[in-house]
Amino acid sequence: MKVLVTGVKGQLGYDIVNECKKRCIEAVGVDVEEMDITDAKQVENVITDEYDAVIHCAAWTAVDKAEDEVAMCRKVNKDGTENIARVCQQLDIPLMYFSTDYVFDGLGEKPWHEYDERKPLNIYGQTKYEGELAVEKLPKHFIIRISWVFGVNGNNFIKTMLRLGKEKGEVSVVDDQIGSPTYTYDLAKLCVDMIQTQEYGTYHATNEGICSWYEFACEIFRQANMNVKVNPVDSSAFPVKATRPKNSRMSKKELDKHGFNRLPAWQNALKRYLKEIL
Repeated sequence: MKVLVTGVKGQLGYDIVNECKKRCIEAVGVDVEEMDITDAKQVENVITDEYDAVIHCAAWTAVDKAEDEVAMCRKVNKDGTENIARVCQQLDIPLMYFSTDYVFDGLGEKPWHEYDERKPLNIYGQTKYEGELAVEKLPKHFIIRISWVFGVNGNNFIKTMLRLGKEKGEVSVVDDQIGSPTYTYDLAKLCVDMIQTQEYGTYHATNEGICSWYEFACEIFRQANMNVKVNPVDSSAFPVKATRPKNSRMSKKELDKHGFNRLPAWQNALKRYLKEIL
């Protein structure tokens, strides 16, 4: 099997390529230098019939910046995804696309099911939703919604907390946004399992368990053996341009239905991650 992985310089793309290599699956990783996804012609030239599938990790992920640069965010997340989907459809090869909990409005306390109504609260969420619509047209597609991502190859909440903890010894973290952290190493294993099947559809894939950002921060410092004071605060304490969903709980009903293993508990994922980076 030979797969093309976009966004190889990101946290997830990096881990997916490594996971493929472990399993002797040929994975070609590309980033903007090798294939600008917003350039339709370039996409056509790079994605050829030598590939058995495309795993599309590349995305605009600067959530607040997206509110100011709407056109560019849409060009990457919607138009870029449409360019890839078009070629995959022409070649009749599966496309795996990564979306986000941000496609939902974040209201209530119930876990979001895979086919619940999508009502994004911000530009980033809206453009990822538009990307989903493009991918859904393909008979052979996987849409995987993820949240609160962390991996070794890039910046994330954990690395930020560790840095601030060392610099200041005290941090304030919001406690009214609930979700599930997702370790890209664990996610990559699931994705490589999935891409070798024909179990197409929409899935939610995060590490098991839920927490607030505040609880996540407390556990980070506990496991890292750092004496840092963590102050729980309301989201209003950190005014941002893009509204965040308060409820990012996500059902894993489709993973269970199609026989895929759920990811390990987020606390366990954090423990393994800290061993990698500390």
